[in-house]
Amino acid sequence: MIKKILILTTLLCTSFISVADEKMAKEKNCFACHQMEKKLVGPSFKQISEKYQGDNKAKELLTKKVVGGSSGVWGAVPMPANKITPQEADQLITWILNFKS
Repeated sequence: MIKKILILTTLLCTSFISVADEKMAKEKNCFACHQMEKKLVGPSFKQISEKYQGDNKAKELLTKKVVGGSSGVWGAVPMPANKITPQEADQLITWILNFKS
């Protein structure tokens, strides 16, 4: 019984975090250039997640790119710096790296 409660609690928390981070992505205008599973102006969150799977330095690298901007990794269109704190960027990057379609 305790195991079932723990599993249910984990699922509920994971779902809440997923919704909360998607909400933040919308608030921070990430969806102006990115979509969940299709390339738009920039790569999809799925593509980003797949590219960086198993890369221990991905979270730190991507957080810096979200905050400061980036160019040349996914094509010619640069990603501008974003009005986002490093903590918010870290939260979004964690969500993106854990993306499952």
